[in-house]
Amino acid sequence: MPGMARTVITFGTFDVFHVGHLRVIERAAALGDRLVVGVSADALNLRKKGREPVFSERERMAIVAALKPVHEVFLEESLELKRDYIRQYAADVLVMGDDWKGRFDEMGDVCEVVYLPRTPAISTTALIEKISGIA
Repeated sequence: MPGMARTVITFGTFDVFHVGHLRVIERAAALGDRLVVGVSADALNLRKKGREPVFSERERMAIVAALKPVHEVFLEESLELKRDYIRQYAADVLVMGDDWKGRFDEMGDVCEVVYLPRTPAISTTALIEKISGIA
């Protein structure tokens, strides 16, 4: 229907926030009228990446919530709940990094699925290694 606001949803850890994160959020926001962001819980990050985030979930949520394009932030507790989160926030578009390409195609029955290319050579892991003098 014309005049209906398009809601975009995306997910991430957003730890050691950098310009790559900002670009993903800006590009996701450009695909609709309202952007909702799921920030990975500390426990989820530990299960997924095998390490605690540098910044706590509360800190990471505060940083993401302060960004102009972001309308709402919530805590992502489980990777298996993507479909529930999409429904809960009535999202029209799911945006993920292209490192997940194909992994969420089955969500196409509830919303449009868009995979965005990541900013080359920027990653939180690489930054952490650089900062700690490992790289």
